[in-house]
Amino acid sequence: MMNTDELFHWIAVVLMVSSMSISFSYRRKAAQTGEKIDAKEEGSLILNLRRIFGLLLWLPALAYLINPQWMAWSSLPLPNWIRWVGAGILLICVPLVYWVFSSLGRNVTPTVFTRQEHTLVTHGPYRWVRHPLYTVGFLMFAGLCLLAANWFIALTLMLGFIPISLRTPIEEARLVERFGDEYRSYMQRTGRYLPKLSAFEFRSN
Repeated sequence: MMNTDELFHWIAVVLMVSSMSISFSYRRKAAQTGEKIDAKEEGSLILNLRRIFGLLLWLPALAYLINPQWMAWSSLPLPNWIRWVGAGILLICVPLVYWVFSSLGRNVTPTVFTRQEHTLVTHGPYRWVRHPLYTVGFLMFAGLCLLAANWFIALTLMLGFIPISLRTPIEEARLVERFGDEYRSYMQRTGRYLPKLSAFEFRSN
C-alpha cells in the first residue's frame, strides 16, 4: 500500500507534468509560426544568468519528481497539513497555467523580444497583471516546495527569481518600444507581478 510520502510524490508528478504539458503545447504552437527569435539578443549577462539559475531551479525539482530519494538530504519535517496546502497550490496552478497561456496564445516567446505579429494582450489575467506567467510559475514552485517538504527547492526558487527580476524591466522596455503610449497606459493600471489594489477599485466604480 502507498505510504504518505509516495502519495505526495505522485501528486506532485501528476500536477507538475500537467502544468508543464500545457506550457510545452502552447510554446510549440507559437514556435510553429516559423519566425526565428534569437535568444542571444537579450544580452549575454541576462541570457547566462537565466540559463544558470533556470538550470539550478529545474534540476532539484526534476530530481524529486523522478526519484524523491535523490533529494532526501534536503527534506524538511513539515506536518502533512502543510504539504496538503502545497498540493492545493499546485492544483490551482494547473488551470492558472492554462488561463495564462490561452490568453497569451501565439504571442509567447522565449526571449524579451516580440514577434512580428505580436499583439498587446490585456485580457484574462493580463487585465490585472503584466507578467502573470512569472507569478504563476513562482506559485507552482512554491507549491512544490511545500508538497516535497524540501528546503533546497525553496532556496533555488528564491535564487531563480533573480534573473526574472533583472529581465522584466528589459522586457517592458521592449514592449514600450513596440506599443508606445498604449503600453505605458497599460502599465499605469496594472501591477508587474501582482494586481494593483487601485485596479480593483477602478473596476468596482
